[in-house]
Amino acid sequence: MGRPSLPEEALLFIGILYRDQAYLSSARESISGRFGGILIETAPMSWDYSRYYEEELGRPLKRVFTFFEDRIDPETLAAIKITTNKIEASLSIEGKRNINLDPGYLTAAKVVLASTKNYSHRIYVGQGIFAEVTLVYREGGYRPHLFTYPDYASDAYAEIFARARQLLQKTS
Repeated sequence: MGRPSLPEEALLFIGILYRDQAYLSSARESISGRFGGILIETAPMSWDYSRYYEEELGRPLKRVFTFFEDRIDPETLAAIKITTNKIEASLSIEGKRNINLDPGYLTAAKVVLASTKNYSHRIYVGQGIFAEVTLVYREGGYRPHLFTYPDYASDAYAEIFARARQLLQKTS
């Protein structure tokens, strides 16, 4: 019989999708004040994987990933998503977001994203939030699943998460 165990601590990250640098700066200030010091942040990358956000956020879109120094208990992911939704709302104008904040966490074995949307591959984690294993670490790198978003399935993102994984292992 298996025994219940506690999960390993994880490296919190937030994928930030934006058009206007001013909103990125505001969001960065809000999230660093709530989630601790920034361990690393990627350079802005062009984001053209979908038109889903275009009406709300405009074009052209960019993405940065911010990884935080403080480790988290994976159990806190739902509360973190609620917080990032509040930050998005605070930066919205007339109900339209100016920034999209996608929190998740990384362990040596996987990358997990939070979502408000249920789907067949997502698991409810409380407070109206679902989680999905987006990438799994195997064969020396992070690999996508069947439902992984195209951007997260890219080699560029796999390299970003591999670098973050190295930092996680150095500081664990």
